[in-house]
Amino acid sequence: MEYLLHYTWKHRLFPFGDMVTTHGEKVEVMSVGMHNSDGGPDFIGARLKIGGVEWAGNVEIHMRSSDWYRHHHDTDAAYDTVVLHVVGEADREVYTHSGVCLPQLVLRVPDEVNENYERLNHADSHPRCQAVLRLLPRVSITSWLSSLCVERLHSRVDQLDVRRGQLGQSWEDVAFVTVARNFGFGKNGDAFERWAMALSTSAMNKHRDDLFQVEALFFGTAGLLAAEADASMPDYYRRLQAEWKYLSRKFGLKPIDATAWQFLRMRPQNFPYTRIAQLAMLYHDGCLGMSRIMGAQNVEELMPLFDTSLSHFWQTHYTFSSEPVRRRSGQLSAASKRLIILNSVVPLLFAYGRYRSDTALVDRALSLLDELPAESNHITRQWQQAGVECRSAADSQALYQLTTRYCEAKDCLHCRFGHEYMRQNPGFLKEKREDEK
Repeated sequence: MEYLLHYTWKHRLFPFGDMVTTHGEKVEVMSVGMHNSDGGPDFIGARLKIGGVEWAGNVEIHMRSSDWYRHHHDTDAAYDTVVLHVVGEADREVYTHSGVCLPQLVLRVPDEVNENYERLNHADSHPRCQAVLRLLPRVSITSWLSSLCVERLHSRVDQLDVRRGQLGQSWEDVAFVTVARNFGFGKNGDAFERWAMALSTSAMNKHRDDLFQVEALFFGTAGLLAAEADASMPDYYRRLQAEWKYLSRKFGLKPIDATAWQFLRMRPQNFPYTRIAQLAMLYHDGCLGMSRIMGAQNVEELMPLFDTSLSHFWQTHYTFSSEPVRRRSGQLSAASKRLIILNSVVPLLFAYGRYRSDTALVDRALSLLDELPAESNHITRQWQQAGVECRSAADSQALYQLTTRYCEAKDCLHCRFGHEYMRQNPGFLKEKREDEK
């Protein structure tokens, strides 16, 4: 298996002193190079001695020599920098695009590596590396979690960069869309993002001071003012609908499909109507701008930004057609505010800090994660049962990244916990797993 050859080469698990090419030339490895996860050779910047001659260049790894041709490296000039072809089986000579015959090294994967990988890959526990987790020092666990947390943030920043490109590079619009998406709290996240992307920034800015017009723009763009008003509809609906018709003609606005909104198995206070009304008030009050978000130094200062209230109509209604009720406060709960800070403010700060090369903003984003409490869900509970503590949102975000990026993809060889598992004596792992049963 090619990935085990990669692993063996990367971690220098090959025998020293007796490696020779298929042509009998001695191979000495001074540096295996750096693993390349992008296009091109597998390891770049290796330093080798082949037949007594020192080389600096790249290394390509395949299960069989013929894979060189199957992957069309012989026609790709990017592979002319390869100085050694490492294979599990040498079934033919290989030549670069420039016609050079490459030296080839047949590399054997150690038996204990094969055995540990098979045991790890077929484990029925979660996480699969559970047998070694309780043996690791705390510093090893926290170091990997810290790296995973930053890795998770970088992946979210990449998503924000795509969104910013779609929004004409406007950070203000990115902030609004990002916060709006997270007002969907998972179930309606996609619908809220689609809705926020469809809103007209020009129309919103011109009518920000009039809450009624903001609500007309918000509910109209959401497709929630499309139904014909009948006798059961309140006067407020009729007025909003008339205002939406005027504004939509004025700015050339189109609503999204109202069927995008999810209501099934949802409490009335969490209906999209309430969330849109809350966003309208926050936007009207100027709470969603980048300057307000960037100005808050900690969680304590951020929480009041999401103190929401509702306009008079929504203080007694859950939908346009519902009967007036005495409803709960229109405020977001403290837990909901923290979720919005975690999923909106933190990635925004990190992304903007990276964009401006401002380490203070990047550090503040990381500090917010340390301030916020850990999320409690099936992912964090599984890891805690395996002995990995989850002390803050930084840890829970790291565990989410670990689970989705490595565990679910079975990419254990690129995970530090998986690497620790692979280093163990196979006999010990067998005994440990039997003890756990």
